[in-house]
Amino acid sequence: MAETMKKAFVVGHPIAHSRSPKIHGHWLARYGIAGSYEAIDVAPSDFAAFLEGLAENGYRGGNVTIPHKEAAFALAARRDRAAEEIGAVNTLWFEDGTLWGGNTDGHGFAANLDDQVPGWAANGPAVVLGAGGASRAVIQALKQRGVRDIRIVNRTLARARELADRFGAGVTAHAVEATGELLADAGLLINTTALGMHGNEGLPADPAGLPDHAIVTDIVYVPLETPLLAAARARGLKAADGLGMLLHQAVPGFERWFGARPEVSPELRRMIVADIKAPGVQSDAQRTL
Repeated sequence: MAETMKKAFVVGHPIAHSRSPKIHGHWLARYGIAGSYEAIDVAPSDFAAFLEGLAENGYRGGNVTIPHKEAAFALAARRDRAAEEIGAVNTLWFEDGTLWGGNTDGHGFAANLDDQVPGWAANGPAVVLGAGGASRAVIQALKQRGVRDIRIVNRTLARARELADRFGAGVTAHAVEATGELLADAGLLINTTALGMHGNEGLPADPAGLPDHAIVTDIVYVPLETPLLAAARARGLKAADGLGMLLHQAVPGFERWFGARPEVSPELRRMIVADIKAPGVQSDAQRTL
């Protein structure tokens, strides 16, 4: 008897830009697994009904992207620790018939730096630019890896304070005007804002003010070399692009749905880089699943 097809998905609105089907499709072929992974566009008003029908439609789980991550958090029957800390769900799976929600964005962020700049977590203090949803995952990962001094910088100070309160000891909120002073002794600079994306070119902070041992990373991956990363490398600092975060965050979900722990290989990275550089690449895919 043929093996039952294992099915998973990524759901969002819109979703046509998602590179997740390419990533998971590559792994399904690489490991010879009888499975499928599809992109599904679901409007917010239909999201709860979509989740209710997952098991009936044969899905083992899937990924959740904008604008459904908070709704998935609310609707999942159980949630893992990362999801609870971040307040959003990007991965769904079933355990004994119960729908679980998790968040692998922090894992993806940390695993990417592990690959590109090993030992990065010992390089605090950290300055995090931005206080949106992505910064939550970054701060969760920093705290998990033992970074004790995390400084959130945001144009709206109140939002930065909300995040600082959420994550507690060692996390502080600061106005943009304080950035230069905060960078003077920082070992990590992380951009989670949209500055640097195609169509929104700009420098979210000047790495000239960082110490010589500092590491700079940007979660934007279109373009791969953002103005911030280019400025950091020009200064001789270690810098890490954001593509690996996208690739590594996909690993835990694939393992849950398809039963194999996939590798983020140079071949996979080359494939996604080629897709990013292809003519007509869509700018709305730059920080999402």
